[in-house]
Amino acid sequence: MQKTGSILKLKEIFDKLSEKIAYTELSEEKIQEIGYEFVLELVENDVAYDVAESLIEELAKRLARERVSRLTNKKNLVREELKKLLIEVFERAGSLDMDEELKRQVSLGKKPQVLLFLGPNGHGKTTTVAKLAYRYKRNGLKVVLAAADTFRAGAIEQISMWAREIDVPLISHSYGADPAAVAFDAVVYARKNGMDVVLIDTAGRMHTNVNLIEEMRKIARVIEPNFKIFVGDALVGNDAVEQARVFAEKVGLDGNILTKFDADVKGGAAISIVYVTKKPILYVGVGQGLKDLEKFDYKRFVDQLI
Repeated sequence: MQKTGSILKLKEIFDKLSEKIAYTELSEEKIQEIGYEFVLELVENDVAYDVAESLIEELAKRLARERVSRLTNKKNLVREELKKLLIEVFERAGSLDMDEELKRQVSLGKKPQVLLFLGPNGHGKTTTVAKLAYRYKRNGLKVVLAAADTFRAGAIEQISMWAREIDVPLISHSYGADPAAVAFDAVVYARKNGMDVVLIDTAGRMHTNVNLIEEMRKIARVIEPNFKIFVGDALVGNDAVEQARVFAEKVGLDGNILTKFDADVKGGAAISIVYVTKKPILYVGVGQGLKDLEKFDYKRFVDQLI
């Protein structure tokens, strides 16, 4: 289950905001004035600044249009509008049930389905790839891994260990090899051997590194993946949001995965990553074990916040 205690601080902020607006005149100017007092608090809880500002401005516009009588429970009204706003952020990003989509595509004979994973080092990308390999294999799919991180010391050994534990094939070259060649060989192997899914682990030096972005774009051009997925550490907060933004703009994304969602997550990163990438969160990591990966339920998440 997605952890509820981890987002209590953000819930408190939304509660305080609702309370304060409820005791003022519902004019756009007054609501914005109150709302801006909370923008920095939202930013401190991993809501990106432009996202926080946009939410406050939209909330003010909507509430200013409401017709309020003396009997109206203004606090509930504010909370309901906040809830609608947050739900809309997630709904605009669309939905993608990756488990079902992969099974559907494979059943139609469209295989292998190729998933390219992007994101900075240290955010749990390799472990997440392993968790997905385990999950998809348990779902009856034939999976192959590609060790396309040929730069980070120990990266190939790490994914090799996971491949042995899960008992799935791994395609790897030596350190310093062209990552696009590794990815290409994995796809060729999958086609020759009737595999259903190819999961490609990649390097992730810094998101500001132009060479890294070009490298990811080259891999994407060579293999034409069905899905490009960003993997970000929920604990990193706004840094993860900015990294996701860069990958979305420069390489393109189809979905996101947040790791360490079981830890002391403030909650704002989930809202912000969906807002800036305009793509859904597919899964969240909730531990270090192979089974510790869950589908992200945005409705339940918003219910916990409001």
